[in-house]
Amino acid sequence: MRGFGFSKFTPNQIPKGGFDELLKLFLELLNYTAGDAGEALAWLNELDKQYKITNDEYGMGDFIDELKQKGYLSDGEQAGGFNITAKTEQSIRASALEEIFGKLKKSGKGNHRSPQSGQGDERNSERREFEFGDSLDQIDMTQSIHNAQVNHGIGDFKMTERDLEVEEMDYKTLTSTVLMIDISHSMILYGEDRITPAKKVAMALAELIRTKYPKDTLDIVVFGNDAWPITLKELAYLQVGPYHTNTYAGLELATDILRRRKTSNKQIFMITDGKPTCLKEGTKYYKNSIGLDRKVVNKTLNMAAQCKRLKIPITTFMIAKDPYLQQFVRQFTETNGGKAFYSSLNNLGEYIFEDYAKNRRKNVR
Repeated sequence: MRGFGFSKFTPNQIPKGGFDELLKLFLELLNYTAGDAGEALAWLNELDKQYKITNDEYGMGDFIDELKQKGYLSDGEQAGGFNITAKTEQSIRASALEEIFGKLKKSGKGNHRSPQSGQGDERNSERREFEFGDSLDQIDMTQSIHNAQVNHGIGDFKMTERDLEVEEMDYKTLTSTVLMIDISHSMILYGEDRITPAKKVAMALAELIRTKYPKDTLDIVVFGNDAWPITLKELAYLQVGPYHTNTYAGLELATDILRRRKTSNKQIFMITDGKPTCLKEGTKYYKNSIGLDRKVVNKTLNMAAQCKRLKIPITTFMIAKDPYLQQFVRQFTETNGGKAFYSSLNNLGEYIFEDYAKNRRKNVR
């Protein structure tokens, strides 16, 4: 039976009411209702009954009216129905970014640091003597004048090439990322909702790239029995299906997408909670959910090896703790030369942000 299991809601601080407080709750609930505004508002009404979020001056009716006035809601096709707007979708992504990644200051385009120093557009703490070919804007004039005073004295002040001190600059590179999300049925089984945290991470990563790394690219691929790309707009409405896990198809599609990207740095992030259990052979599906099927596993490992040959590292975020599944992930990671994180749902976003931001696998050309 599909559905969600709920526990008692114990907020750290009871919201004080008003539009801003209710909007935060409404955006959070939309993550769990796959963008169904009517269901999210119904849940919000139930929370209001129990915790008295609204008051006599500002009720739920006022909140709904204000959502419409400010462009967060539009009337649905059915009487009394509501649809969320593009503004709401962007607000959900921004909310996910703040929740998972914290408040990030915007910076310039293509903002990925490289361990190599040289001509670039961001200063670091390293200093060295001037060398032929250095750009003039790299010279630290204050320190260079100080060096000249120390070396030659104030009475016979002069500046030579040896007095010039250069600030090292960091290269910045562009990155193309494909985020793969497992939407097999197991993502909502065993009393744990795993798809909502995965969606939040995807939305936060998309918003991070849009605001902080606008020249980077992010493609999102979902995989169940098959694999297909989804748009940023579709993320808010993403749901788990009655699918097996065709990891091979997801990797194949992600690789095809990255082949078309012109950037030198390419990577795949894969969020999954289980083993590969499915392959497509012509028009039929080969499925086996019992244990690790040799046929499915070997083909998946071959795809990981192909990604390695194409210099596409795969970082796997494993949100299941079964020892035999973790053993498969270790084998998969070794075959690809990528990385694996065995993370809980709570720290999934932090792991992905840290790995993406540091971008340790860059190739500066």
